[in-house]
Amino acid sequence: MEQTLPYRWDLLLRYRFIECIALWEGRLTTRHLVETFGIGRQQASKDINTYNRTVAPDNLRYDKFLKGYEPNAAFKPTVTRGLAEEYLQLLANRSELHRTFSSVALPQGNTEVLAPPIRPVSPELLRPLLQAAREQQRLEVDYVSLNNPNREGRIIAPHTLVWTGTRWHVRGWCEKNQGFRDFVLSRFRGTPELLGPTTQCSDDDQDWHKTIEIILKPDPRLSEEQQDVVAKDFGMNQGQLCVIVRARLANYLLQLLNIHTGEALSDPKAQQVIIANRADITAWLF
Repeated sequence: MEQTLPYRWDLLLRYRFIECIALWEGRLTTRHLVETFGIGRQQASKDINTYNRTVAPDNLRYDKFLKGYEPNAAFKPTVTRGLAEEYLQLLANRSELHRTFSSVALPQGNTEVLAPPIRPVSPELLRPLLQAAREQQRLEVDYVSLNNPNREGRIIAPHTLVWTGTRWHVRGWCEKNQGFRDFVLSRFRGTPELLGPTTQCSDDDQDWHKTIEIILKPDPRLSEEQQDVVAKDFGMNQGQLCVIVRARLANYLLQLLNIHTGEALSDPKAQQVIIANRADITAWLF
């Protein structure tokens, strides 16, 4: 059960971080806290010990082989809800983690943030995926899709978790298709089985490392005044916006921005924005 009191704001954040990393990565070290929160190793060790003695007694145990703390078999979330979304959100906002967290409570009034529904992901699924990506291993797991709703075994070598703005994917090598593919996390079934080292890793995924430029412009069917509104909405410069993105993520970005990639919509006010260099990026759209 998630609890917030009687801990100070900065301590609560660190306790939640400790619980989240231990639960989902299966290994926690003082280095995690030192690098994330900019605190000393002694303070990090004190935070972990306080968490394990007072906040959530015996939730963690030290493993000499791992050289870190791992969750006990009876681990029970105490300052988090134990949801994968909490850990994944840390990944999605990792750049924000380098900012200071030691200020007083952040203002929350007069603000409402819309969030997509949480898609369930179990620890039993996420931990092996993270381990396989971290250690460059293959794993076997069942997967379903709209084209094949029946469970089908896949052997993959994941290398990167991807947040599309609406759901989480994992990018990796697929032995069935003999190529790198995107897999939706919530469509895996069962518990993955690690199979050992892979010969296919992120460095071999050429499409992943390729970046492209997408040039967006207001729909020319709009009036000049309407085009100006759209240009300012998107922060365009001289009537266009140039976005650099990984080629394999281009389609997800356009979906997130609600930019139609097919035939132009009949209503320009619904279309609003067009892709000015469509011919250059067609190969990356789906």
